[in-house]
Amino acid sequence: MTLTDFARRTTETPAAPATGPRARAATGASAAETAAPAPDARTETETGTEPDTPAARPAGREADGLAVASFVLGLVGLLVFNLVLGPMAIVMALLALVRRTRRPARAYLGLALGVADLVVLAVLVTANGTVAWNLGG
Repeated sequence: MTLTDFARRTTETPAAPATGPRARAATGASAAETAAPAPDARTETETGTEPDTPAARPAGREADGLAVASFVLGLVGLLVFNLVLGPMAIVMALLALVRRTRRPARAYLGLALGVADLVVLAVLVTANGTVAWNLGG
């Protein structure tokens, strides 16, 4: 299937034919003609003209994974590699929210933790002049 075929299929959907007694009377068709399709009528998938397509993933599954990953990266980023993991958590959280995750609270937590990573980095740089924790004094 080419891209133009896909566009044609999605835009040119015929209206469902009316099959009631009024529709038969208006068109002059008998009940047998409107009740069942022709015995040799096949769809494109039955004739094999449509190529095999891989099974589609559920729509929200990738977005849910991004929300969880942003939360985990933001949480880990509070302790190590906050210069790298903070922005990654922010980007993943925003992508999850744009893709309509089923876990928006987790995406917002990942976003907040990513911002917190950058705040911790800024505090460490101004206080110690370094980008690492110094717990030894």
